[in-house]
Amino acid sequence: MSHQLPAILFLLPLFAAISMPVVCLKHRHWSQPISVAILAAMVLVSILNLHNVIQHGEVRYMFSGWSAPIGIEWVADGLASVTLVLLSVLGLLCVVFTGPTFPKALGGRIVHFYTLILLLVCALVGMVFTRDLFNLFVFLEVAAISSYALIGVAGGRALFAAFRYLILGTIGASLYLLGVSYLYAVTGTLNMADMANQLPLLISSKALIGGLLFMFMGLGIKMALVPFHAWMPEAYTHAPESVSPILASLVTKVALLGWIRITYWVLGAPIVIFNIPILLLVAALGTLAAVIGAFLALAQQNIKMMFAYGGISHIGIILIGLGQGNQTGFAGGIFYLLNDAVMQAALFFLAGVAFCQYGVRTIDDLGRIGKQAPWLTGSLVVIALGMIGLPPTGGFFGKWYILLGALEAGNYVSIAAVLLSTLLTLAYFVKLFESIFRQSSTQLDVQSGEIPFSFKLTLGVTSAAIILLGLFSAPIVQLLLNHALPPGF
Repeated sequence: MSHQLPAILFLLPLFAAISMPVVCLKHRHWSQPISVAILAAMVLVSILNLHNVIQHGEVRYMFSGWSAPIGIEWVADGLASVTLVLLSVLGLLCVVFTGPTFPKALGGRIVHFYTLILLLVCALVGMVFTRDLFNLFVFLEVAAISSYALIGVAGGRALFAAFRYLILGTIGASLYLLGVSYLYAVTGTLNMADMANQLPLLISSKALIGGLLFMFMGLGIKMALVPFHAWMPEAYTHAPESVSPILASLVTKVALLGWIRITYWVLGAPIVIFNIPILLLVAALGTLAAVIGAFLALAQQNIKMMFAYGGISHIGIILIGLGQGNQTGFAGGIFYLLNDAVMQAALFFLAGVAFCQYGVRTIDDLGRIGKQAPWLTGSLVVIALGMIGLPPTGGFFGKWYILLGALEAGNYVSIAAVLLSTLLTLAYFVKLFESIFRQSSTQLDVQSGEIPFSFKLTLGVTSAAIILLGLFSAPIVQLLLNHALPPGF
């Protein structure tokens, strides 16, 4: 039974998405409870899967009995299993959060909305588990198409943002697929493990280098890496309040995980460290993203736009850790990826609550929540501590391990980039708090009404998780070092 857990994690949201339009045809209000139940089951199964991997090692699942490299292979290793626990928990919280945020104009489309959410989660599960490059492309596109539709459902400017995302996302997918075709032409296989066995003999191949460049450019667009980030701020800003958290916390992070698989599992750690200067490029791009994203966040007045650019900066910090070429930096980058997913969810939960309850869109409007919602201000303090990287939050320990990895590699430019982005992050959160406390004495008549429990629950859980990830950082990082490192590292 334990070897079937990866398939169960995939089939739960898939079957729910397929059956929901029929089951909820006459009972639209069933769609959210069904989605919550499915994702709660996924949380339990993902925890069982992680326990099984820790106890017995990685699980390999072959589809239809066809063994690799002919058939499609899924592998539940430590990295995939930890990511799936995070994905399931954040997916559940995002679905719980959606209930009170729905505009009445959605009407009967509420069933379609939850169907798309489940399809998105299903595609992300496939991206995490798959060890087939073309299979990764398929799930990448299913996730992208679901995201386009979820963003555009708000209408207005969201349609334009979704269309821009569609154009750039299609370019990214085409580049990735072109790169896969180059690698397939050179190696004759799409299986990651089989390809990894052949690549040491093909390092000098121009087709290999060209294919890798196309694939990295395509995935760079998908994970909003500077300078391929143009679609992300508008998409996250104008997406419905119910959609932004799941996009910001999961979609770009899973695309980044796919990039990590290709770099460290297909090319292999020895090749990228000693033979091809990919990690130098990765660290350089991460440095640019960390600093530029934070500068752009500081310049924003719209809260969601500021948070979106902050997410771009943190993608850069993750890449800085992954680009150091040592275990400390790699574990720090992955740990920071987990933390950033939680922090991005919390930020967009907070932005959603601020708009739905208080009509707050810009920094100048933040005074409305000063005295009326101290719990919201308290959550913002916790999130800010994590984003800036102050103890005892997980953000602090993630940056700490990244800095240790950079020191171990003697990469002082990366250290300077992390510190500078941290100072810029501090600056834009000071800007937020200055607006809150400067106007808190002004009594603004805002009829917010009763605050839904789901708002407090989701924001409270993610805020607590930011602290807990810091308190338990040592065992989590040790888990990553023991079970999530790439072969030969």
